[in-house]
Amino acid sequence: MKRLVFALPLLALASCGSTSPAPSFKPLDYSYLPPILLKVSQVNVVNSYVPTPSQVQAASMDPAPPADTLMSMLKQRLQPAGQPGTATVTVQNAYVDNVNGNLVGAMTVDLNLASADGRSTGFTEASVSASQTAPDSGNADDLRAALYGLTKRLMTQMNVQLQYQIQKNMPNWISWTNSASTAAAAAAGDAGGAVQAAPLAAPPGVATAPASAAKSGGGNGVPNYLPGAGPATLGGTQQ
Repeated sequence: MKRLVFALPLLALASCGSTSPAPSFKPLDYSYLPPILLKVSQVNVVNSYVPTPSQVQAASMDPAPPADTLMSMLKQRLQPAGQPGTATVTVQNAYVDNVNGNLVGAMTVDLNLASADGRSTGFTEASVSASQTAPDSGNADDLRAALYGLTKRLMTQMNVQLQYQIQKNMPNWISWTNSASTAAAAAAGDAGGAVQAAPLAAPPGVATAPASAAKSGGGNGVPNYLPGAGPATLGGTQQ
């Protein structure tokens, strides 16, 4: 009887030890990337997408809901440089879904530029998509991890594709910086003890703002592509 009494606590401890902790997922944050400064005084970010019921269900299980994550990234990366005019960034779609055992996702963003008097002066669109087989384990944590991974993949593609389309279709609306202001901004970020999104130099032959503009917030430039990525390497993207 004594052996049985001592064995019961050991069995309870063994049972507790065999339970794996629920996985944790870091928020998808893109504030470390250099902002894309547009020659406007205001940038409005709007979500006009209405998801289907199945997309709503998938998003509720996603640790990084696609629409919320995309809206946050757009607000972080698209910034006004101070000149007259308005930019309106519209999320046309942003979803993940489980379709017949396949996880699918897509994101589309429109960018409209208007002069101070309201006339349309520029437009571009960035669209990406991706898919993968859904996990067949029946474990909710596995599904959440797969949805999170798919959203992260879409966001990586969108960060590259959005910049590419802006640079390609509306280069004159980008506020670039020169190498001197780039170095100054990077040094200022280091001095603050935090990771800063340092602006990059403009391509050769592109007119840049003076170095003093960076200090006043008007000289940050369009960032380079994410490491190892570019429009030619993005599977599933559309131009």
